[in-house]
Amino acid sequence: QVQLVESGGGLVQAGGSLRLSCAASRSIFIINAMGWYRQAPGKERELVAAISSGGSTYYVDSVKGRFTISRDNAKNTLYLQINSLKPEDTAMYYCAAFGIGDLLAVTSRRPRYWGQGTQVTVSS
Repeated sequence: QVQLVESGGGLVQAGGSLRLSCAASRSIFIINAMGWYRQAPGKERELVAAISSGGSTYYVDSVKGRFTISRDNAKNTLYLQINSLKPEDTAMYYCAAFGIGDLLAVTSRRPRYWGQGTQVTVSS
């Protein structure tokens, strides 16, 4: 059974930090590129960061320099370190697995697997 389970969300003040985690089934984690999406109320879900099975990364321009995606293959866990949080970062954050290992055209892909999401709320 494929599982992606996010944790680490919460309510923080602007300027604060959070680290999101996504525990994955090993059967999908080790071979797949992984990503973090977010969806704010009334907005479309957007890819904010992705990491290939080999460790290459992608970031959307709005989070570059503040977000860091990483993966621990020994623990089958994906992370998203979020620093200098802004109110506009408020959203539900979702972990996703892409079904293949590279990041080619990652912004156009539809993930194969999704987690249930973890809420991040940033107060001003």
